[in-house]
Amino acid sequence: MSTTRITPRMLHQFAIRLTDRDRRLIRLIREHRVLTAAQISEMFFDTDDAARKRLLSLTRMGLLERFRPNLPPTMGTAPYHYVIGETAAAVLASEDGIDFGDYGYRRDRVIGIAFSQSLAHTVGTNGIAARLYGFARRHPDAELLTWWPENRCTAAWSPIARPDAFARWREGDRTIDFFLEYDTGTEPLDRVARKLEGYAELTESSRIVTPVLFWVQGERREANLRKKLKHHLAQMFVPIATGHGATLDGSVDDGPASAL
Repeated sequence: MSTTRITPRMLHQFAIRLTDRDRRLIRLIREHRVLTAAQISEMFFDTDDAARKRLLSLTRMGLLERFRPNLPPTMGTAPYHYVIGETAAAVLASEDGIDFGDYGYRRDRVIGIAFSQSLAHTVGTNGIAARLYGFARRHPDAELLTWWPENRCTAAWSPIARPDAFARWREGDRTIDFFLEYDTGTEPLDRVARKLEGYAELTESSRIVTPVLFWVQGERREANLRKKLKHHLAQMFVPIATGHGATLDGSVDDGPASAL
């Protein structure tokens, strides 16, 4: 529940202090629910140090809240995960011309992502978006035009298909739409491959052919998945692409952009 009254004077002060990048940053955190420090750095900053300093400032201003999930002792310390604070919600509501009481911000729901069993999956899926935003930031001829998170995809296409995200990606003169299936390695590959059946049904009902990008955690799992997908593709026409690896591992390759 809301506990702090955000006054017009406070909003005016934030309007002076916030940069355009700050506004884009908090809006994307709201849309994605949670982003890690590394993902935000990839999307908006040239160095991790610059990202850390600005994120600390935004947190101290009450615009962001952060937490670190518990990890097994052998895995070290988790990175900071960021969600929007009540002040950020008030700023966004004001920008959108919506009364804050109608904006739907609930701190308990926002911070609840920290305890969600799907946190790792959400963060991993968001990591794909972060890599694409980062690639586009480094390459002026590329742009992530659209990114729909899972909840919006569910509203649009469930129960036929349940993509983890939908995106429209432009690189040069080429634009491609695709669905994302982000695999954490917890499901049997047969079950992952069977998800093509829903996409085939969606293609038939909509008469729109949209490729599906399957992103997995390792080279061997990707190879095994492609074998499973090949069997299913013999029975239906759904374009696919696959990729593997951590979504933000500090590497200099093109990540998901190279699979599209």
